[in-house]
Amino acid sequence: MARLVQHLTEPPHECIYLPEMQASLEIRLQVDVSPPELEAMLERGWRRFGPIYFRPACAGCQECVTLRLRPEVFRPSKSQRRARKNAARLTRRVGRPIIDDERLALYARWHAQRERARGWAESPLDAERYAFDFAFQHPCVREVSFTDPDAGDRLVGLGIVDDTGVSLSAVYFFWDPEHAPPSLGTAHVVMLCDEARRLGRSFVYLGYRVAGCESLAYKGRYGPHELLEGRPSPRALPVWRPAPARDG
Repeated sequence: MARLVQHLTEPPHECIYLPEMQASLEIRLQVDVSPPELEAMLERGWRRFGPIYFRPACAGCQECVTLRLRPEVFRPSKSQRRARKNAARLTRRVGRPIIDDERLALYARWHAQRERARGWAESPLDAERYAFDFAFQHPCVREVSFTDPDAGDRLVGLGIVDDTGVSLSAVYFFWDPEHAPPSLGTAHVVMLCDEARRLGRSFVYLGYRVAGCESLAYKGRYGPHELLEGRPSPRALPVWRPAPARDG
């Protein structure tokens, strides 16, 4: 059973996705969270990062909308199928998270590229921090790695995914800016849906879609998809509504 260590709501601050808006997160530091407990939180719009669980608590904005896919009806677009085809030559492995120099270096190269291309702040990551953020001991956590057999099994992409037994939740993904095939992140999502269908999982959670933010608006191009209404409490029945996918 989950043990709550700390529960807080951030004071309003400038939103990193919509700079003209004020943002705030409700944050729960929890341990011993079981797969059914995590599933119940995902269903109500919570996300997990290490032992931290969070969801928007912005007073004047509802632009962060939780999005999920149903694998049995998901239909990748032409460009999404192309991304999967481009990644087909890679070796995809699923297992427990690993902490090593290769993964730290991959993250550093990827983040440096985002700093240059999108003006992100620096985010140095040592092994201890990587273990906390990406390899925290949780019964649901999985690592999805992509290696290139034509380049000595070089690591070119890595995703952190939660598997609750009911759904898969895409937590994080990063890739090699120079050696990964085009749109490997897109291929990762499509392959998660393929895997969820094989495993009999009901949903694939993609986190928050923010229509006005380029970094998060892309999630609306996967479809058909469902959107969560509001921020339901633990005892409230969550309401999900179907929404059409955008062209992509």
